[in-house]
Amino acid sequence: MAQRKPRIGIALGAGSARGWAHIGVLQALLEAGIAPEMVCGTSIGALVGAVYADDRLTDLERWVSSLTWRKVVGYFDLAFSSGILKGNRLFDFLRGNLLDKRVEELKRPFAAVATDLANGHEVWLREGPVADAVRASIAMPGLFTPWPSDERLLVDGALVNPVPVSLARAMGADFVIAVDLSSNLVGRYIRTAKSGKRPKGPSMIEVMTTSLDIMSVRITRSRLAGEPADVIVQPRLGDLGLLEYHRGAEAIAEGRAAAELAIPHIRLLLEDFT
Repeated sequence: MAQRKPRIGIALGAGSARGWAHIGVLQALLEAGIAPEMVCGTSIGALVGAVYADDRLTDLERWVSSLTWRKVVGYFDLAFSSGILKGNRLFDFLRGNLLDKRVEELKRPFAAVATDLANGHEVWLREGPVADAVRASIAMPGLFTPWPSDERLLVDGALVNPVPVSLARAMGADFVIAVDLSSNLVGRYIRTAKSGKRPKGPSMIEVMTTSLDIMSVRITRSRLAGEPADVIVQPRLGDLGLLEYHRGAEAIAEGRAAAELAIPHIRLLLEDFT
């Protein structure tokens, strides 16, 4: 009796600008003939995952590669209410270009993770407009305003499930590849201080983002210990700032390099999969 091939799922983790590394990871896997059949993501992982699910990764890479710091700032519309940014300018662009479908219409199964601000519950977004699901998933507390959905206020899924392996399993994946962007983030500011340079005191944004890094690392380690993936790809992105979206080429290259290191192990496990 022929053995059924395992259904491969990929769980793309949170990490803001570091999430452009997911593009490189997916490109390397596809070139190696390893094509995840279903994808889920948290925060920036939800954005890249949604685009991959619709076979538009090349379009995303082209846009990311065109970003400059000036263009990034142009997408930031200030709010100063429940978050520094509204996100309207960015998502007006994304809705009209890359996230213009419903989740049910995508070419591959897709889901995003968000957090219910009222009770802290993990929310799995598996239907409705793709742009709304992604916008809810990336609503980083303090940075983006929460996203209203069905009488709930949703914020960044990284608060509860930064690398959603559990969601990939629930979607039916037999073999899960997880992409963890937090492997060498803690101590980044301290490493800079020990490098011989005299560091300036951290800004308010640096304090906020570094604190979120620490929280994300701790939650990620805890969730992956209890809900392990079959393989974890860990790009080393500690030198890339949380909001440095204009450094996409560097992040993509590091994602590709990390995936290429993992591919022989992935192939070996898939051959032995029962």
